[in-house]
This record gives sequence, structure tokens and C-alpha cells, in this order.
Amino acid sequence: MQHDAHYYPSPSRRMATFGSRGMVATSQSLAAQAGMQILQQGGNAVDAAITTAAALTVVEPTSNGLGSDAFAIVWIDGKLHGLNASGPAPMKATIEAVRALGHERMPEHGLVPVTVPGAPAAWAALSARFGKLPFADLLTPAIALAEAGFPVSPTVNRMWEEAFASYSRYDAPAFKPWFDTFAPGGHAPRTGERWAAPDHARTLRTIADTQGRAFYEGELAERIDAFMREHGGLLCREDLAAFEPEWVEPIGTRYRGHDIWEIPPNGSGLIALQALGMLERLGAEGRDPVETLHRRIEATKLGYVDGLRYITEREAMGPSMEQLLADDYLKARANLIGERALDPKHGNPIKGGTVYLATADGEGNMVSFIQSNYMGFGSGIVVPGTGISLQNRGHSFSLDPGHANALAPGKRTYHTIIPGFITRAGEAVGPFGVMGGFMQPQGHVQVITAMLDEHLNPQAALDMPRWKWVQGLTVEVEPHFPDHLAQALARRGHHILKQADALSFGRGQVILRDRDNGVLCGGTEPRTDGAVLAW
Repeated sequence: MQHDAHYYPSPSRRMATFGSRGMVATSQSLAAQAGMQILQQGGNAVDAAITTAAALTVVEPTSNGLGSDAFAIVWIDGKLHGLNASGPAPMKATIEAVRALGHERMPEHGLVPVTVPGAPAAWAALSARFGKLPFADLLTPAIALAEAGFPVSPTVNRMWEEAFASYSRYDAPAFKPWFDTFAPGGHAPRTGERWAAPDHARTLRTIADTQGRAFYEGELAERIDAFMREHGGLLCREDLAAFEPEWVEPIGTRYRGHDIWEIPPNGSGLIALQALGMLERLGAEGRDPVETLHRRIEATKLGYVDGLRYITEREAMGPSMEQLLADDYLKARANLIGERALDPKHGNPIKGGTVYLATADGEGNMVSFIQSNYMGFGSGIVVPGTGISLQNRGHSFSLDPGHANALAPGKRTYHTIIPGFITRAGEAVGPFGVMGGFMQPQGHVQVITAMLDEHLNPQAALDMPRWKWVQGLTVEVEPHFPDHLAQALARRGHHILKQADALSFGRGQVILRDRDNGVLCGGTEPRTDGAVLAW
């Protein structure tokens, strides 16, 4: 019997998931199972996060891979820790070099936007500092999935087909390995079709056996370097060998009696903190749903224009994080929010297809982890025989020397991927995240306000219809966004565009811990193939 896995004529509802000994929430059920397997073998939340992340590179290659960047926020032993594993631009990547190749702006695909991948180093660093089980054991489930194969899930199939169409526009020889690796039959694998990745499995085993070092200064680094030299790429083995992930202090803001935490720049979590900071300073929300939505949209817009103007490598920012989150500045920005929609402008505080996963264990440890190739499969560049699909994160750089995010050798670009975390009174509440490019800070604001203002459980918060500010007065809304709210927002000056596709509005996961009894409550994204597994 044939069924259309993309056709759902009736609305469905997921219930929140509960557990006490451990939980894994992510966008693909097989990856969640891999993480749960590690928890049940005695691993902690960090071990489970690494295993889940590695498995996601296999079962959801449409969003991340071995050539990804990663960020993590870890709650362990009663303290928050942040990890920035975003890689810098190659040392050959100058504005002049890119312009000499004929580009007026950073291209989306190809060799030029490839930056140093950080994900394998992130896995190794997390394991070395906080893991319980041997690092090689953590990658075993992903290796097994890659060797034996797995049935492709519906959302992954759809994103794979989009990538196939996108890369088919290019005839440069450097793109051929992508088709050899991910479309050897001349098409994207179909929903339910078994897909195996033996090259990917061998690479994962090499990473496991060397604690990731082979990727940066061994056999895999040599293969990346050789391919780049053959096709005129900018990334080289010296760039890989020089890379180390950075341990950072998460940054936060107070919202409705809780502390909301993000990774500091070059990540864009600062945008969500600014928006929540403005909403906090506007005071408690009333009962008018239109006014509530209007305020949330306006605060997000104002945070976003600041972020797009100023966020880059921390040392290269004009205003500091502290200035952008200063009480007086956020009050001034909040005071701009009135009855009508704003065409937002950045302020001047100096005057005064990503994957996300959340894990938890029975000992109170929790992880918020995100990794991404940026745009789907990323650059479209695959190193032959390795399964390594390289990210295109460099596309976010500007070729304008005067821009804060101007391309420079060894510089990390503005980063869309952001893990989030909630604490209250110095205790962990839980990890949350919403993947999806520039939707991510907006998704963070919407999920946090749904849970802390409307008191929705994690699943109900993720189920809420979403909006997405695009530019100026334009706000996109999901297909099922209520018409009466859309019309009311339009009367306030918002240009509302209803979209037929819900996938672009982000894909999130949340795990919260009850501070009284330690019970875990999780939610997963209804817009994708996600799962929450509890123990």
C-alpha cells in the first residue's frame, strides 16, 4: 500500500513528553534514539549530545554535516559553560582575493564561502572536558547508521530535493563530488528509501579513533587541502591545523523572573536577548493578543537591525555586548514601540536547511547544542571519498571594508546558529532552541514568551503559529496563522504575507526540568521529523 508521507489532511497534536532519568529531543527520530542509547549505557547528557550530533550528520545531511560549525551551552555540576566552535575564514580569504575571482559579494555556494569547520572539534572538546564514556564509543551509533543505512524521513527528503535542484545550476567540476556522494542515482533519495553512506562511516571512524585530530592535522585534513588546491579553493591545511574551539561565558538577560542565556558574539543570540530585554522593560503584557503580538514583533525587529549592523567577531564590534544590553539603551529602544509598525533602524549605543538538539540526564546535567552547514547542505562542496560536506558560512561576510562584518583572514563571521538555555534563581530550568537561519532569534523570542508569558508547556509553545520579520514593515506568517490576528496587525501598519510553507519558520526543541521533583518535560517541532525520547 502506498502512502504520501507529505500529505496530512487533518490537524494533528503532539502531547508533551515526560521522563525522569534522561531525555533527548532533536529533529530526527533515529538521531534521538542514538542519543538515548548512550544515556542508557551510562553516558551523561554531554555524551548523549555528542552522539546525537554525530548521528544527525548521517540521518539529516540536508542541514548539517562533518563540515559544520557548532555551538553549545552546557549545564553541569551546577554551572553554565559555553562553547563556540565556529571556524574562521581561511587566511587566504581577503576582500581583494574574492573580488579578484569576479565576485561583487560573497557567493552562496562553491569554494569561496567555505570556512574552517568546527563541529568535529566541538565533539572532541565537549567529550574531553565533560564526557563520561570514551569518545570513540560516542560515534559508534552514527557509524552504524551510516554503514547499514536508514530510511529517509519526509522533511529530509524534501530538503534533499531542494538541494539537488539548487546545485544542478552549477556545472563547475568542484560540484561533481556532491552529486557522486548524495545523488549517485541521479536524484535525491525518496521518502522511505534506504540510504547508506559508507564514506561518511569511514570518516566518522577516523574522527573517533583520533579524537577528531585527523580532521584538522591528519589524513582528512590532507584530503581537504588537496581538493581545495586542485579546484582553487581558499581553505588549506594550515587553516585547519590552527583551529581550536573557544570556551566562552554565556551572556544573559532577565525575563519574567528567569535568566535567558545565549552564546556571545559572533553568535546572533544577542538579538534575542535585546528583544526580550525590551519586552521586559515594557512591563507585563495585557490581555489584548494583537497588542501582545505587535510588541513582540516590534522588539524583535529593533533587536535584529542592531544585530545585523553590529554583530561580528567580538573584538571587531563597534559597540560592545554590554552597551547593546545596557538598561538605558534597551529602555530607549523599547520607547520607540508605539501603536503603529516601525520601519526599524539600528540604534547607536555608543552614545551613552541547521540542526538543534537538547539532552538531559538523571543527574541534573543538560545540554543545548546546535550545528549547521548554514544553507542546507552548505557550499555544495564535498571532499571526494569522505562524505565531508563543507559549510558555506562565509556567505555571511560582507565585501564592504567599512562593514562591521567585513571579510578578513582568520575572522569569524556573524553566525545565525544559537543554542539557548533558561535558569531561575541559579538553578537550571532547561535548554531550548529553534533552528532555521535568520529565523532563530525570532524563534527564541516566540518560544520563550509562549512559555513564560502564556505559561504553555514546551510542546504547546513549539506548536504555536509563528511569524517572521523579513525587512522593513514586512512580516511573514505561517499558513495556519489566525486570519483575524493577521488582519489586525495589518491595520497597525504591518505588511503581512501568509506563506504556504511552514518549514521556513524554524524547527525547535525544548527540555525543561521541574525544580521540585526533577521530572523532565520535553517538546519537539511539529514542522519536521522530530522526536523526544524519555527514560
